[in-house]
Amino acid sequence: MEGIIKREFIIKGLHCANCAAKMEGRIKEIDGIHNASIDFVGKRLVLEYQNVSDGERIIGEVKDTIDKIEEGVEIVERKIAPIVEEEEDNEINIEILKLLGALAIYVAAIIFKSNGLIRLCMFVAAYILSGWEVILGALKNISKGQLFDENFLMTIATIGAFAMGEYPEAVAVMIFFNIGEIFQDIAVDRSRRSIKSLMNIRPDHANLVVGKTVEQVSPEEVRIGDIILVKPGERVPLDGTVVKGEASMDTVALTGESVPRMVKPGDHVLSGFIAKDKMITVRVDKEYSQSTVAKILDLVENAALKKAPTENFITKFAKVYTPIVVFTALGIALVPTMVYGFNTFSQWIYRALIFLVVSCPCALVVSIPLSFFGGIGGASKKGILVKGSNYLEALNNIHTVVFDKTGTLTEGVFKVNEIINEGEFDAEAVLKYAATAESFSDHPIALSIREAYGKDIDSSVIKYHEDITGKGIRVKTESGEILVGNEKLMEAEGVSYRKVEANDTIVHIAVEGKYAGYILISDKIKKDSADTVKALKEAGIKNVVMLTGDNKTTAIKVKEELNLDEVHYELLPHEKVEMLEKIKREKKEKGNIVFVGDGINDAPVLTMADIGVAMGGLGSDAAIEASDIVIMTDEPSKLIEGIKIAAFTRKIVWQNIILALGVKLAVLIMGALGFANMWEAVFADVGVALLAVLNATRIIKNQ
Repeated sequence: MEGIIKREFIIKGLHCANCAAKMEGRIKEIDGIHNASIDFVGKRLVLEYQNVSDGERIIGEVKDTIDKIEEGVEIVERKIAPIVEEEEDNEINIEILKLLGALAIYVAAIIFKSNGLIRLCMFVAAYILSGWEVILGALKNISKGQLFDENFLMTIATIGAFAMGEYPEAVAVMIFFNIGEIFQDIAVDRSRRSIKSLMNIRPDHANLVVGKTVEQVSPEEVRIGDIILVKPGERVPLDGTVVKGEASMDTVALTGESVPRMVKPGDHVLSGFIAKDKMITVRVDKEYSQSTVAKILDLVENAALKKAPTENFITKFAKVYTPIVVFTALGIALVPTMVYGFNTFSQWIYRALIFLVVSCPCALVVSIPLSFFGGIGGASKKGILVKGSNYLEALNNIHTVVFDKTGTLTEGVFKVNEIINEGEFDAEAVLKYAATAESFSDHPIALSIREAYGKDIDSSVIKYHEDITGKGIRVKTESGEILVGNEKLMEAEGVSYRKVEANDTIVHIAVEGKYAGYILISDKIKKDSADTVKALKEAGIKNVVMLTGDNKTTAIKVKEELNLDEVHYELLPHEKVEMLEKIKREKKEKGNIVFVGDGINDAPVLTMADIGVAMGGLGSDAAIEASDIVIMTDEPSKLIEGIKIAAFTRKIVWQNIILALGVKLAVLIMGALGFANMWEAVFADVGVALLAVLNATRIIKNQ
């Protein structure tokens, strides 16, 4: 939306995923906020609002909202935020020391049995040392009216156990609750760093040539036209053109491909490439903010903000889960007591306290976003950029895959096979007229015609040039009008032409209204196209379709060679959009429509599809802009890899949902029946959360 202001903040001191979900919900309710999203894994808050004048008021209200939910949490605008990992490591170390001290006092109290008062004091000391921050947080939350906070519920549960004389159990629950929280924080932090390491492609510095010296500077300081050196083993810091030297480039960080790429003067190199063997000199073509690396990192980081339906469901579920469990606990404490008598009160209170310990949905709120973030990070490592968790999840429910032909299923590298002349025109003249007409075009077919002609073209003879979308080109020269294009162009201009059936692309040429002949141009099917179509069908995808502007004969040949279900040919760009609309209308079963194209000529179709996949996006701004998923290479088989990553991510997500809800439900039932104690309750809370986080890390390790 035009006029929307977007600001990004780093969040410091936020360790509670459930609190993050609450913050996001409350911030969205602030007047003037257009949208807000908290990425707990990436520790980021993104705010969108419309009026510049509301900015300071909104930021103030956001800070107040965050403070009410979890005091001590800070937000710092990203451009000025310092690195906080080391500070947080120190915080965790202090917490570990406190818990070790509490554990030592607790063990001493268990062993020391002679004096009841001293023993009680030792238990109280261990309890306060291990749970002081939990208790303090609970008191603050009570003053803010937040009774469904984990700190408050854990405090009530353990104080309740103290009141019942269960001192060892109350202290043990608090100690092991905090131990579990620390392990969970460490696991989440390591997972976060592992995911970031998957995309560790940001260059540290640039070797800037200044006169006869070389200075090591930040990539952000380099400007377009500057000359930089890239030494063996270094990353290319900015997109540019090689002006001196030859080197073998490792492109695996961007493309996922291990085969090195040779570059020489005149070749383009992208930031993120690594020079393997020799030094090259590069002229910078783009500033760092517009470089390939910057765009990829921005895309991957922002992907976590576009949440999958499963994530949104878990957030909504978390809002009702805790109140339901707490009120059920209240019912367990009061109703049976009224039925069976007050002498059973302590028994039912204990069972109710178990419910309170199990009432936090942290296992789900932490592990589900972490799973999706891991899947997105893993996909990016393989050269598949997914713009959001919603698109990653959508890959699990595909009904139809629609491919563009040229450059997607075929190589898009054309070659003139044959020139057929007619009437007074010879073959060389036909080729010359075609090359002259195509002299301003960058289309692959135009390039193949000019390459076949192989001579310099005097484009100054062209007085008028018109690109007729979906048909061809009309130019006017000193010697007359030239038409170069398909059958539709000849028919539209009233030119009598020869109808030809051929497996190649047919380009007709007419000069001054007279038919001069045609050129046959071939394109080769990519080596992995057939395997991709086969794998899609084996994956249960109902319909694999191809759209092309090419002629019927060529289209049918590709269809038969690749075993496609449908092919639609001789389509103009707007007709491809209409055909995709028709495919969506006629789809009888549920499922997503995926369109795979080159991201440039197919932008409208990419936008219309449920999932738009742009292939060959390496260095293409248009591809990154128009699509939902960008495949950085020209291999259609990468789509299969993306689907497999999506399937594995979904598997982990559902394992965590079943694990968390299953264990919590089992402990709740056992607690209500009197078969569980607080130890099981603590495991169902922090233990399950830790297991879910560790399970989520399998996605990262799988990459």
